[in-house]
Amino acid sequence: MKIFQSRSFEQKVKKFSKAQKSQLDRQIKYILEDPSIGTEKKGDLQGIYVHKFKLKTIQYLLAYRIVDENLELIMIGPHQNYYRDLKKYIKST
Repeated sequence: MKIFQSRSFEQKVKKFSKAQKSQLDRQIKYILEDPSIGTEKKGDLQGIYVHKFKLKTIQYLLAYRIVDENLELIMIGPHQNYYRDLKKYIKST
């Protein structure tokens, strides 16, 4: 299984510290082991899963989808305005 990153995801991860990146890598491994770990969204975001986890004290949401046996990491960020931005990103692609 290959892992693809969206441009938005890449830019956000660049700003993370080394410790945060290692925690993020651990969460991605959990997703690879069990892709249904996140909750599947409905409506406009059908087919997209969102996995919630904490980095320090902030809860982050990680949006991903499985495309042809590959994992596509779409977006990561805190909860504030997350779904609004995710919908905007999905419509623009």
